[in-house]
Amino acid sequence: MSDIKLNDIFGFTEEEIPHVKIYFHVWKSDVNYTKDYYLSNKEQVNHWNIFYNADKKHFKVGETVINAVKVDYDKYLVTMVKKVTKDLNRYNDQGYEGENVEKFKPYFDRLIIKYKPGRMRVRKYASLYDDVIVSEILSEPWRGDDFNGYDEICLSYSQLESIFRLEKRDWLTALQNQKAVYLITDKKTGQLYVGSATSKDKMLLSRWNSYVNNGHGGNTELHKLVTEKGFNYVKENFQYSLLENFNGKVDDDYIIGREQWWKKVLQSIKFGYNDN
Repeated sequence: MSDIKLNDIFGFTEEEIPHVKIYFHVWKSDVNYTKDYYLSNKEQVNHWNIFYNADKKHFKVGETVINAVKVDYDKYLVTMVKKVTKDLNRYNDQGYEGENVEKFKPYFDRLIIKYKPGRMRVRKYASLYDDVIVSEILSEPWRGDDFNGYDEICLSYSQLESIFRLEKRDWLTALQNQKAVYLITDKKTGQLYVGSATSKDKMLLSRWNSYVNNGHGGNTELHKLVTEKGFNYVKENFQYSLLENFNGKVDDDYIIGREQWWKKVLQSIKFGYNDN
């Protein structure tokens, strides 16, 4: 079966193609950071970043700009298509104003394309449209990675927060009936916190929601950290993963015992954020 190309769907004419560009976004050369950034800053990415000028102008009035955000190795999510309506003549800032191209709206946040843009982030459509392949059209707008199993849970704060904010049903369902021993890692200092989620905590979903709400979940040492360094420190540096997970029928005392075992193994009382 032959590939479906982007222009098979968007249908730009020969006259229009020279006036179309694609802006390939990736921040800090990190796809995970890029996904987090987009989920937390959609409005900015689609209305400010799309028209950002550094030290040179990228667009002209009348051109069409396809906004694409990296979500995998060589895959980009089409998040917006705009037509440039005004040159603001600004650098290191938003350089243009534009209006949405409404006929493409059904594809915003749903169309994933496959292409390797290299180091150039703004590319002329005419030079690549025959090579941009449609990877997938999602049934609903992209809201972050799907749940892929308990063994692969490793979330930044923003990824965890987006599960609750966007009400990602697959994640919520997976976490709501699970007991667990979990690990919080401070990526800046390397310090660890081992915790447990039991029926007393209303399971893992409720326990992790408490960290989203205040950063510390009522834990003494984490509360001190948030008080001293602020909630933003948690948002920027904390990572959440599972050491062990259990179904709801497993006795709470057994899980507490496993929590103590992991504290001993990881020395999180002596060197981390656990205090008992």
